[in-house]
Amino acid sequence: MFHTILVPIDLSETSISKSALDKADAIAQWTGAALRLLNVQVLLPANFLDYMPADFDTQQRREAERSLEKMALGLRVPPERVSTIVRVGGVYPEILAEADTFGADLIVIGSHRPAMSTYLLGSNAKTVVRHARCSVLVVRD
Repeated sequence: MFHTILVPIDLSETSISKSALDKADAIAQWTGAALRLLNVQVLLPANFLDYMPADFDTQQRREAERSLEKMALGLRVPPERVSTIVRVGGVYPEILAEADTFGADLIVIGSHRPAMSTYLLGSNAKTVVRHARCSVLVVRD
């Protein structure tokens, strides 16, 4: 059925990410799939960089890597079938790029309940669903 599952993790919305990760963990147990946890670090506008420490990007990346590794330890899937990655860029383009790189045949992504702002501005989950080359499971909180 599924062999490779990508789980985008928003570290600022851990409750939504946790719901998606729990579903992905269950599916991976059932199917024997490999899981990849992904966090996308958004690029800061250039004018903000003057106010940040010189190693800000490196610190953020390390913190994200540690957070993903901690989440991976809490999974029931055997550790040899779990990997983590941090990418930098736009959220949905990086999710789609990693899905292609990893060869994902399923993306499990958390999402908020629709609100007026979502209808007006769109959402990353909606864009992933629309453009992914594989199946996508959207998990609501």
